[in-house]
Amino acid sequence: MTQTLDTVFAALADPTRRQILTMLLEDDMAVTDVAEPFDMSLAAISKHLMILAAAGLISQEKRGRVKWCKLEPDALKDASVWMQAFGQFEAINLDAFERFLKNENLTSDQ
Repeated sequence: MTQTLDTVFAALADPTRRQILTMLLEDDMAVTDVAEPFDMSLAAISKHLMILAAAGLISQEKRGRVKWCKLEPDALKDASVWMQAFGQFEAINLDAFERFLKNENLTSDQ
């Protein structure tokens, strides 16, 4: 599960990829339509899409000549469950959160 979480969080770390996921919330989109609002090449968008697909956050399928992207919301389930564990901390108690993360790192390194 740790590797899956790492892959999902790495994919979500980029603002372009988060924006793509937000766009796909509305409906499936052709790759060219996904690329349209961004000021980058189609090849660059394709790399972002490959990262999202590798994390399981989207799926892609070819329909005729067009490649379509679809959001896979279940891929966020493990990340959501993991983040819910932090609901025990008050929003302003960042010191406790930092201590928890340090302790979590120590136990996962062993």
